[in-house]
Amino acid sequence: MKNRTVAILESRARDQMADLVRKYGGTPFSAPALSEIPDVDPAHIEELIRGWRTAPPDVFVFQTGVGTRALFAATDSLALTPTFLQLLDSATVVVRGPKPTSALRARNVHIDLSAKDPFTTHEVLVELDTTAIRGRRVVVQRYGETNVELQEALANRGAEVIEIATYRWGLPQDTTPLLRLIEKLGRDEIDLVAFTSASQATNLFTVARQNDAETALGQSLARTRVASIGPVCSAALRKHGVRIDIEAQPPKLGPLIDAINRALSGANGTDAA
Repeated sequence: MKNRTVAILESRARDQMADLVRKYGGTPFSAPALSEIPDVDPAHIEELIRGWRTAPPDVFVFQTGVGTRALFAATDSLALTPTFLQLLDSATVVVRGPKPTSALRARNVHIDLSAKDPFTTHEVLVELDTTAIRGRRVVVQRYGETNVELQEALANRGAEVIEIATYRWGLPQDTTPLLRLIEKLGRDEIDLVAFTSASQATNLFTVARQNDAETALGQSLARTRVASIGPVCSAALRKHGVRIDIEAQPPKLGPLIDAINRALSGANGTDAA
């Protein structure tokens, strides 16, 4: 990707992603498209935990480290962490990857099932294949937005799904970088746009719509290479009529950057990962 400009919409890992672009000789243009907004409702969590004393859940699914820590921060403030830990001790605990694993181990919580690399919903469901969940209560720690794929799969298997919100994705407080990105795309100054979540696509088009630039954005992206972290992100982009040139396989940051480098270097035309 030498001498190519790559737009990055990532927020949390933007510095890491920018460093990887520079490593391959590219120029990153950062336009964070998301902000993490705390979405913990202590009163709701207190109501749930007190109710679980008489009807405890059978399975807990933790999806992110940030969300897991936020949940424990809430139980700490409510003086309900000992009760919560007792509930976890008697349940099957499932984690989606190393970050929630680390957050739970910091609280000495046992882990029964751990999704394997690349730590997606598919791997979580594979682990749950070993556990009978029909008629059982499954608590899912939500991150950013509802994991519809997971929710529907659990419901289809006969589980009663209880979601706990910990944070949600919102528009960044400063949308100026996104507006600058839209302008640069219009002037063909961006060689590739890298999307690492479905919400980034939604927010970029939201900002464009708010500034009467949605049609222009779609036209610009049609002239620009577009890279997606994985199937869920790609589906969101296609809803906006965006063509996907590159989709990472597996859906992780490293393979995404490698695929972008190959595509921009001319080693692979499109669709590579």
